[in-house]
Amino acid sequence: MDEAHRDRDEEGRARNARPRDGLGRPLPYGAPGVERQPEGVVRSPEETVREAQRLLDAGMPFHAHEVFEDAWKSGPDAERELWRGLAQMAVGLTHAARGNTAGGARLLRRGAGAVEAFAGTDPHGIEVARLTVWARDLAGRVEAAPPDATAAGPGVGGTVDTAAEAPRLRGAGR
Repeated sequence: MDEAHRDRDEEGRARNARPRDGLGRPLPYGAPGVERQPEGVVRSPEETVREAQRLLDAGMPFHAHEVFEDAWKSGPDAERELWRGLAQMAVGLTHAARGNTAGGARLLRRGAGAVEAFAGTDPHGIEVARLTVWARDLAGRVEAAPPDATAAGPGVGGTVDTAAEAPRLRGAGR
């Protein structure tokens, strides 16, 4: 893209219209990418959980994080930490899959800490206690994984299979 012509909205704010891969990483302009989640969608909690679970099961935790982020920004104040924590867990899984073990583990634990106040109440059928165990367990396994020989840089190690590691928001399972 020409630097003189930057991608801006009507108010002059920068937009990032670059295509993205399935883990949300920017691709070069013109490259085929994965369709992005629309931003600012107001969904019911039921729709949020259903759409986020579909994306998690498809191995697209970055996209699930965007769904949770919409709920966090549009939902009631009393549930803000729930949705924010779920978004952090999804983006933690994203970072772990990208090979950023330190960042992935940190975000998984931060998300678990944000939602644990909801444990026992299972808002909207979300099994919070089980999710916090999943996030902390995955964080430990990600940190303990041997470094990926193709990765470079501090805090970068092996990747995880996002679909295989996708948590179940409701009910038994992964």
